[in-house]
Amino acid sequence: MPSLPLRLSALCLALGLSACDDAPRFTKAEPGEARSGGSATVRKTDQNAFSLPSANLAPSRRVDFSVGNSFFRNPWVIAPSTTTARDGLGPLFNTNACQNCHIKDGRGHPPTPGAANAVSMLVRLSIPDAPAYAKVIEQLGVVPEPVYGGQLQDMSVPGVVPEGKVRVDYTPVPVRFKDGTEIELRKPSLQISQLGYGPMHPDTRFSARVAPPMIGLGLLEAIPEAAILANAQAQAKENRGISGQPNWVWDDVQQKAVLGRFGWKAGQPNLNQQNVHAFSGDMGLTTSLRPIDDCTDAQTACRQAPNGNGPDGEPEVSDNILRLVLFYSRNLAVPARRDVSAPEVLAGKSLFFQAGCQSCHTPKYTTAATAAEPELANQVIRPYSDLLLHDMGEGLADNRTEFQASGRQWRTPPLWGIGLTQAVSGHTQFLHDGRARSLLEAVLWHGGEAKAAQQQVLSFNAEQRAALLAFLNSL
Repeated sequence: MPSLPLRLSALCLALGLSACDDAPRFTKAEPGEARSGGSATVRKTDQNAFSLPSANLAPSRRVDFSVGNSFFRNPWVIAPSTTTARDGLGPLFNTNACQNCHIKDGRGHPPTPGAANAVSMLVRLSIPDAPAYAKVIEQLGVVPEPVYGGQLQDMSVPGVVPEGKVRVDYTPVPVRFKDGTEIELRKPSLQISQLGYGPMHPDTRFSARVAPPMIGLGLLEAIPEAAILANAQAQAKENRGISGQPNWVWDDVQQKAVLGRFGWKAGQPNLNQQNVHAFSGDMGLTTSLRPIDDCTDAQTACRQAPNGNGPDGEPEVSDNILRLVLFYSRNLAVPARRDVSAPEVLAGKSLFFQAGCQSCHTPKYTTAATAAEPELANQVIRPYSDLLLHDMGEGLADNRTEFQASGRQWRTPPLWGIGLTQAVSGHTQFLHDGRARSLLEAVLWHGGEAKAAQQQVLSFNAEQRAALLAFLNSL
């Protein structure tokens, strides 16, 4: 049997890959390439692939992981209740359990036609910035809609009116490859109806967001800030039209602006704050960092509804529960890659680099020695993201700013685990609003700074497209 380099060369010739001459030519897997999460990587690839603790997490520490998992997975209930550890849901909310949005710790999806609630897709709300709101913008990154707040909540407890209903309609968008093959993208149109508290501000901006996967978040938190900023500096120095920007966002604990890492626009600085804001906005649960229910002044019944706070004012989500959920979300492991040495996967990797995708989807980092958890420290990881903001063009724009992020900018999402989306979440709907029904559709929606990469992919023939998808599905 021919050696791998010879077989790959034959495949390159068969596919007509200019990548074999013009870009890095990958003839074999890199050492450790299959272990996307370093020593924390797990091997499971079934529907539970995103729900496992870091492989190097000591058995004695897995108890906290399991308890955190229970608070992440099980539903919260309306107060007052005999289940005092889990009561206080609402009064306004989107779901009653974290797992409902992050399906099996994976990716959410847009609402299906006729669905009663959006559940795993949120709609962010804001109005245009103005000097009068300077303090609000500094701390929230946006000016919330005055009546409905920063997020539309389509569910509520009895006696409180839900804020509204969400529907998504789609318009077909045909796209043609250079070889004549045509596929149909779908452009979403957000429909908000049954508003419970009157009309919204006439200049309200809307942004639909599906829940992202939960894997590897602790490893992303452990990437040194200097490494992320170095990405921006390197892109600016190369001057090739890629200009990633950091988002500087408010840290509720430090009471100052710091580097943003999490969320579709890198609007949250760390996992604890991400969790706190999700408890508040998604489920209407108070914490010591956000001790007041997510009700606006116009929502009287919401403000007057019973809550699950303790007799001495303890929040509905105690600091200990918050700690356990944080430990859980930090230690959800990244699954190992599959078929990293397969000739088609290696050819697809060459095409990925030929198209310039790695300019934003930065393959590799080493986590800091000072990581929040010892298992996450000093790990060579491969998330395929620079964690920076990029202008993705008008086609993907939500026209809604968030701290330094413009209405056309999005944080580069990590690609690790993306090939297991169907196995874990039961669908293949990608991008911030789930409009893309396949990885190829997701690539073709890229515009702005990624327009050149998209054009490269449009020039690929069927065999080249298959190789690129084989690589992406191996991640």
